[in-house]
Amino acid sequence: MKKHLIKDVVENSIADQLEIKGGDYLVSIDGNEIKDVFDYHLFSESSEITVEIEDSNGKIWDIDIEKDVDEDLGFIFDNSLLDDYKSCTNKCIFCFIDQMPPGMRETLYFKDDDSRLSFIQGNYVTLTNMSDDDIDRIIRYNLSPINISIHTMDKDLRCKMLNNRFAGEKLDYIDKLNENDITMNAQIVLCKGYNDKEQLDETLEKMMPYVPNMKSCSVVPAGLTKYRDGLTELEPFTKDEAKEVIVQIDKWQKVFKKKFGINYIYAADEFYMMSDTPIPEEDYYDGYPQIENGVGMTRSYLNEFYSYFDLLDGDDRVRNISVVTGELFYNCSLEMANALKIKFPNIDIKTYKIINDFFGHTITVSGLLVGDDIIHQLKGKDLGDEILIPANTLKYGENIFLDDVSLEDLKCVLQTKPIIVKSNGKDFIDKVLGNEDDTNDLDTRNKYEL
Repeated sequence: MKKHLIKDVVENSIADQLEIKGGDYLVSIDGNEIKDVFDYHLFSESSEITVEIEDSNGKIWDIDIEKDVDEDLGFIFDNSLLDDYKSCTNKCIFCFIDQMPPGMRETLYFKDDDSRLSFIQGNYVTLTNMSDDDIDRIIRYNLSPINISIHTMDKDLRCKMLNNRFAGEKLDYIDKLNENDITMNAQIVLCKGYNDKEQLDETLEKMMPYVPNMKSCSVVPAGLTKYRDGLTELEPFTKDEAKEVIVQIDKWQKVFKKKFGINYIYAADEFYMMSDTPIPEEDYYDGYPQIENGVGMTRSYLNEFYSYFDLLDGDDRVRNISVVTGELFYNCSLEMANALKIKFPNIDIKTYKIINDFFGHTITVSGLLVGDDIIHQLKGKDLGDEILIPANTLKYGENIFLDDVSLEDLKCVLQTKPIIVKSNGKDFIDKVLGNEDDTNDLDTRNKYEL
């Protein structure tokens, strides 16, 4: 029977109270083998269960547990899926991993398309890696939401864009999920000349029958690096073309709003920024269902900033700091820095826009900035006493950038203390004002890429 290594337990959880420790193994629940995380959640949700544990000495314990229905046991597993990760079987024309430079750490080249990560981490999946049994398990376990990379509802075009002859027919799974009231979210990676314009109209029209079970859909531009030799020729959207995308989505929002009461379809922040179109107000985003996909993050950030900013009384504190940001978010960073300088006139804030030489100048989000670009573009500049670094530039759980340059490397070369700024407007203010110690709290970071 397959057993699963428990790396740690949550403090004060059921597992902690039962003195289960890291290094022990979960063997079964109510005699059921745990094949993966789906089984774990299904078998552990009851109010009375028997958990079989093998301790680090090889001794087996059967532990009877009474708890609230759906109360988590508090296990932290060595592998969150409790199974091997499923790699992607597609070769999408816009795949970012295919556009990575050589010589980076091995994990950055792994393509995941595992439906279980959709429930655990919010990842988007194409459905091409799923079987009828996988869909049946989702329905049987009533797992929601599942986040789906649709891209197009034209089956032939989907096969072409994903370079997978099964990609079109896998869209039929959406019908089955919808019939069984499984909650879904969708994304469309927009590729100029492929699934835009009339094709986008057709896709959105065909998606309407899935509302309300399909709660939202985002439209994001394909990220194109300079490493595209031998790949499908794709062009970035121009400023005017980005405006056209916004106008097209606005048209469809009126249709969805009239029929369902929500905007439903949202353009990624990048389209607004690249076209110099004002970021919509908060009510446009219907509660930010797609915020982790870069939809509404800018508005949320600015609202957090100004809500906190308006509560502050200015003072005469003296600070000399620098702020690092990507090209896309530069104007917003500058706006916030200038607002703070008016209320706190003795704070010197320099805002530096880092151009992405590593991936190419078409990549403008801060989440893909690397340490080497920051060092080379800031070396020799007056950076003050601290340099504020967006948390999403760093590897989750570690103080290293995508190119394996560390924060310590940055500090040594630039001779300035780096301070991590979480992806919210309040933390930006606190770090600028020096209100909090730099705790480098890596576990609170998210994956937004402004």
